[in-house]
Amino acid sequence: MLDRCRKTSAALARDTSGATIVEFGFVAPIFVIMLLGIFELGHVVMAQATLQGAVQQAARDTTLETGLGNYQAIDDHVEAMLKTTIPNAEVSFDRRNYHTFSDVGRPEDYVDANRNGVYDPNECFTDINNNGQWDADMGREGIGGADDVVFYTVTVAYDRLFPIGNFLGWSDTNTMSSSTVLRNQPYGSQSERAGKQICRGN
Repeated sequence: MLDRCRKTSAALARDTSGATIVEFGFVAPIFVIMLLGIFELGHVVMAQATLQGAVQQAARDTTLETGLGNYQAIDDHVEAMLKTTIPNAEVSFDRRNYHTFSDVGRPEDYVDANRNGVYDPNECFTDINNNGQWDADMGREGIGGADDVVFYTVTVAYDRLFPIGNFLGWSDTNTMSSSTVLRNQPYGSQSERAGKQICRGN
């Protein structure tokens, strides 16, 4: 009986027929997560390409004279294009207009009275965008008028296809944006933007 037990134990020790299942149990979850990660990256690339194409088309449509009263329809078209790729997308739009390309992203001029290189609330400034306060970006909201420069940005936020963000160090929500800058067609005379000087004292 003892010999029989020893032979059985030796046979079991030599038997490796179940090792593959155990190894697969360790490898399978990692493989599945990697595979889902690849699918997710592919979806992000496709979504970004769709977003960039939609933004470029919308920007061209906006710069036409007909774009002045039609930009809501243009935004609706962009959102519809994005939702073919990202059905649960939350889409937001921002348009700022400037007098020239060199004005894009520039702060409003101010008098640096204490010469510290930054705007302080009591310093005089030129209110280019006519909103009554100093801004680090002089752009006015909207698409402007003839020959104005428009900086158009679309931002998209959506839940990822697969909830694997925690495993890969990602957020389960992805956010992407695309911007372009174009000049409106010269369908009329461009308006001047002198702005007004504002001083608030100490």
